[in-house]
Amino acid sequence: MTSDGQPAAVDEAGTAEPLRRATTKRATTRALVLPETMTVQYLAEVLDQNPIDVIKQLMRNGIMASMNQVVEYKVAALVTTALSIRTSMAEPQSAAKGPAPEGSETVDESELVTRPPVVTILGHVDHGKTSLLDSIKNSKVADKEVGGITQHIGAYQVESNGNPITFLDTPGHAAFTAIRARGARVTDIAVLVVAADDGIMPQTLEAINHAKAAEVPIIVAINKMDLPGADPEKVKRQLSEQELLVEDWGGDVISVDVSAKTGAGIDNLLENLLLVAEIGELRANPNKSAYGVVIEAKLDRKRGPSTTVLIQDGTLSVGDFIVAGASYGRVKAMFDDLGKPLQAVLPGCPAEVLGFGSVPEAGDQLVVTTNEREGRAKAEESSKSRTPQSGQNRALTLEEVVNQTDTDEIKELNLVVKADVQGSVEAVRGALEKLVDEDVKVRILHTGSGAVTESDILLASASEAIVISFSIGSEPSAERLADRMGVEIRHYNIIYQLIDDVEKALHGMLDPVYTEVIVGRAEIREVFEGRRGTQIAGCRVIEGRMIRSGDVRVMRDGQNVEDGVVNSLRHFREEVNEMNAGTECGIVIQGFNDFKEGDILEVHRQERGRR
Repeated sequence: MTSDGQPAAVDEAGTAEPLRRATTKRATTRALVLPETMTVQYLAEVLDQNPIDVIKQLMRNGIMASMNQVVEYKVAALVTTALSIRTSMAEPQSAAKGPAPEGSETVDESELVTRPPVVTILGHVDHGKTSLLDSIKNSKVADKEVGGITQHIGAYQVESNGNPITFLDTPGHAAFTAIRARGARVTDIAVLVVAADDGIMPQTLEAINHAKAAEVPIIVAINKMDLPGADPEKVKRQLSEQELLVEDWGGDVISVDVSAKTGAGIDNLLENLLLVAEIGELRANPNKSAYGVVIEAKLDRKRGPSTTVLIQDGTLSVGDFIVAGASYGRVKAMFDDLGKPLQAVLPGCPAEVLGFGSVPEAGDQLVVTTNEREGRAKAEESSKSRTPQSGQNRALTLEEVVNQTDTDEIKELNLVVKADVQGSVEAVRGALEKLVDEDVKVRILHTGSGAVTESDILLASASEAIVISFSIGSEPSAERLADRMGVEIRHYNIIYQLIDDVEKALHGMLDPVYTEVIVGRAEIREVFEGRRGTQIAGCRVIEGRMIRSGDVRVMRDGQNVEDGVVNSLRHFREEVNEMNAGTECGIVIQGFNDFKEGDILEVHRQERGRR
């Protein structure tokens, strides 16, 4: 392990050395050895590249990532391949808190243990997300105390047949994407809750889009099966229209009929969660220094910064020095979701942590450092990297997209579309989808009715999209978040103006085209001998105007015999800049001395336009 918690590089002979040193030896026959996971910023340091260039390279491969995002080796390999750098993946490195066994640098497979799966519940409002969570919690919370008050820490654990499952008790897909926008892959499984009597609704579609963007397995919980109007087949049909084909219909998406009110189907849901987790082979090493992610954080008046963390690997203990984003400190105390004090937190488990000097942000990566000085240095470095700089960490505005004619990097315009009613949504979407071109296209990430929300901004930020609002406003909190994250919201009341602006943006994304424009024509009436063997064409301007220093071609019997530049343009003995139609002039073309009477001189220029 290096001092900042990242695995060391291992050369092909098995010698451990810091990754930064490995980079200086790329010219040798050894390959650069990268860890299984790493942050984008760390990858940039290893490759000696600007982090922005690494992010752009990831974008070219369809991966949106921030500097603090943890990426897997296969993602990092996309960047190294583009840079023609040989790489291989390091074996898991030991990061135990005590000294490693002499002569042993790698983790034995026996040290890896199965960790609890991390589950997030998503879905439309009033479809029973909270009721389902409460039903699971009331019946399955591990070590439940009679009369005990469950403390809200944003996450909790339940047990099914002796196997723990971690649930993120967050406000749906808004927080789910907030963490993803900060670059943290936290959730192992997403549970999509759909009411059997209501079917798929706008927020359900939004939840599906967020879960697909996070690339996590989806289990569908068809809730409210106890109601008379329950129609699970309708729900399955609607899911198939969203490319989610359930197992009953020959697909691979698990669906479970449940009732949060009666508790029916809860055990079946938990069993399927454990089944998907088992297929995913979720394992971690509890004998190494911990790293994890901040789920949520707040400032408690009595206890100071209170942070809910999820440990992804290693073990976090009381007394550890920790850093998360721009915040650092030392663990003073930890509590589980029942408020019980903890001395240690294992992989896959959540905890409320006290000890940070300031409140970190959701999605910040938590790592253990050797001392407070190292933690302070890492926090200061993270704080500097988050300082807004020219064009960094900000999505493009529509005007900037319009002016993209000088680059061929942007070929897809990402949009989030919101309107006052669903009918308007369909009208706007239909009009935008008609704006097609063989080289550029509109990609609508999400549509919905109602005001622009924070969730829309988070999705736009994570996907570098522009938010289009038609006949509807934005929530004040969404406006503030958009301003902070550099996401542009465009408000329209006239659909033709909306379409026109998007069309201009698409034109701006196209490669420019150039059209030749004839400025003027002149006919040679007589040829004169000039100084030093040059020829002067005595001309009469018959169309447009002749321009000194302009591009000119000599046409003879309809054929182009010479392309050159007007070196001299004279009216009698006076040098002039241009001559208009109907006037006579003398013209010298640089490097050409083969004029003949009757030749036509055409002055032309290239005008740039859009396709």
